[in-house]
Amino acid sequence: MAAKAGRVSDRHPEALVIGADQILVASDEWFDKPRNLAEARAQLLSLRGRTHVLATAACIVCAGEQVWHATSAPEMTMHLFSEAFLDRYIAAEGDALLGSVGAYQFEGRGAQLFERMKGDRFAVLGLPLLQLLEFMRSRGALLA
Repeated sequence: MAAKAGRVSDRHPEALVIGADQILVASDEWFDKPRNLAEARAQLLSLRGRTHVLATAACIVCAGEQVWHATSAPEMTMHLFSEAFLDRYIAAEGDALLGSVGAYQFEGRGAQLFERMKGDRFAVLGLPLLQLLEFMRSRGALLA
């Protein structure tokens, strides 16, 4: 994440370049983005009825130097959905599920998979936004 932002910063040294990434951890198991819908289905079945952490990290690089970073670790608990519900969900979402760790998009239909969320909703969506906005205001990049 910081390395990617650093490469962009090298080409645009005057810019504040934001980098962000997520990983999903359930017990001792780490989840990446699924490669296909069968893998997405397997991930969702594995997470069903369990609590997991959606660890999110973000940084800002300016002129090749990291000037800010933040992390957030919201806890997400899926309800015990039926396989019929899961099949309808996968059919409706299709390949969009392949673009997100854990094979769900909380901002859409994916919210139906959950019974509880504890923590920063923006971090679930991929960016600890409130922390980022505070930094941007402190730098004068946004009006306070």
